[in-house]
Parts: sequence; structure tokens; C-alpha cells
Amino acid sequence: MDNFTIGIISYLMGSIPFGFILTKIFLKKDIRDIGSGNIGATNALRTGNKLIGFATLILDISKAIIPVIYTKIHFPELIFIASLCAFLGHVFPIWLKFKGGKGVATYVGILFSINILFGLIFAISWVITFVSTKYSSLSSLIGSLSIPVYLLITGNANNITFFIIMFVLIFFTHRENIKRLKNKEESKTNIY
Repeated sequence: MDNFTIGIISYLMGSIPFGFILTKIFLKKDIRDIGSGNIGATNALRTGNKLIGFATLILDISKAIIPVIYTKIHFPELIFIASLCAFLGHVFPIWLKFKGGKGVATYVGILFSINILFGLIFAISWVITFVSTKYSSLSSLIGSLSIPVYLLITGNANNITFFIIMFVLIFFTHRENIKRLKNKEESKTNIY
């Protein structure tokens, strides 16, 4: 029963579409009609309102932190179930006919909740890649790959399967970006 309850609550928290909600309330627009049509923070920046973009980022991170930290404290054996369900909630939100974001900000919240070091490794990898390329999608892919690579290098293979699964899921959500990167058609992101 705990598995099911934690999974459902984490999924529902993860599925709150903050990018969609903020653009509807403050810009009277549907974020799905803007830029890539994605509900995440990178596309929220494309609304031209950086405050909405950064607010979406913080809220998408927070909606993973809340259920994962709660689970870590009260049901530590279920932390990976909570993490996966929060991520899946963002990518496949019940409120938007299961068409959501790419899950990167939510994954950042998961990483910091599981182990602050993992969150820092992701963030450093993301920043280095982004400063070098200005591609948010490539930065997210490199950041996601950095965790299983770190675990392999340090010989700390405990739970590495979870982080490989997460990388594969993020790879999947970025499949269109990967095609555009290969064809040199991916648009660069301006976060300043």
C-alpha cells in the first residue's frame, strides 16, 4: 500500500504543469503554442518573460524535492519509486493529456534530494556544457550522463541502474533535440 500511495502522490506532485499555469495566469497564453510547445522552463523562457522562465524552473525543481524528501525521511526504501513517479508525472501529466515537459528540472530536484553531491555534479556538468555550446538540450543530456559515469568511475555502483534508467528517459524526451543537434538545426538558449 505504501508503494502505491507514495507512487501516486509523487506522480500527482510531479504532474503539476507550472510552466502552463504561469503563462496562462500572467501572460494569458498557452505555452504549448509557444516555441517548442514544451511546458518546461526552457520553453517558458521563450515567452520573453524571464521571470516566468525562472519561476517555472524553481517550481519544477521543488515539485520533485517535496515528495522525494518526504519519502527519504519516512519511507527511505521507496525513494527511487517516489523519484521515478515524480519524473513521470512531469513528462506525462494527467492534467494535460499526458503531454508534458522533458523532465530535466524535475530530475535536478530528484538528484539534490537523493544526494546533494549528485545535484552538484549535474549542475557543474550542465553549466560547463552550456557555457561552451549555449545548447540547453545538450547540457541536459551531458548532465544526466554525468551521474552514472561518476558512479562507475568511483566504483560506487549501488543504485546505478536507477540513474541509467533516468538518463535513458531523458535521452528519450530529448529525441527531437538530438535529431536537430545532429542536423545543426537546434536553437541556442539565452538565459541572461
